[in-house]
Amino acid sequence: MFQQSAPKTTFASALNIAELIYHAIVRSVRKSHGNALMSIVMNMLQTVIFVMAFYVMFSVLGLRGAALRGDFLIYIMSGVFLFMTHTKTMGSVVNSEGPSSPMMKHAPMNTIIAILSAALGTLYIQVLSLAAILFVYHVAFTPFEIDQPVPTFGMLLVAWFTGLAIGTVFLALKPWFPTFVGIANTIYARANMIASGKMFVANTLPPFMLAMFDWNPLFHCIDQARGFAFINYFPRNSSIEYPIIVGVVLLMVGLMGEFYTRKHASLSWSARR
Repeated sequence: MFQQSAPKTTFASALNIAELIYHAIVRSVRKSHGNALMSIVMNMLQTVIFVMAFYVMFSVLGLRGAALRGDFLIYIMSGVFLFMTHTKTMGSVVNSEGPSSPMMKHAPMNTIIAILSAALGTLYIQVLSLAAILFVYHVAFTPFEIDQPVPTFGMLLVAWFTGLAIGTVFLALKPWFPTFVGIANTIYARANMIASGKMFVANTLPPFMLAMFDWNPLFHCIDQARGFAFINYFPRNSSIEYPIIVGVVLLMVGLMGEFYTRKHASLSWSARR
């Protein structure tokens, strides 16, 4: 009764890992609220508040004419959805279970499952919120059309992937420098309010301003998503390859750091904090 039965085949191992990830995803989704439905509703309210705040700001400042030709709210939501998916994924990965967490005392559990479940749980909530908000906007307010919906959703997945990669790097550093990681995570999330480029069109930026934003993979994701969403916008100052390459490199660095940290981290490190 005290022995754990190990899977005998590769397929059985894959099923076992998938089951662990599923239960960990449910736990991460219900972490923000005891009712899973309420956690989704709260996320939808956050997104709606973001969209309405930017709508009012653009209207008051008279910047609606500088946006793309097409549905103005789709222009705003294309930036807000990708920004929130990227930022929330990074935050959930950083705050996932580390190597010294009590959850790691359970034999099948490990940090990779914790990272995947945190990231997939956030993606699930964000995609569900996106679908619900777009459905309500299309049915209750005005019908809209997205030029290339599949590539547009693909850029949302790229934004999610880069958030996962950056969060993994912060998670690997967290046991060594917890205060620094907390500050850096907050600064990066707040800087992306401007640096993500969700408030302006990249094609209209002069070269000296473009150099201030094109380092950010989220900037490329949002600009390319708008290129796929609007038929009359062709992004010239961003690329699809850059955020994917940056995400893969950062994910590999983060996983290597996480493997090293897992072997050396101790619960006593945080005893004095």
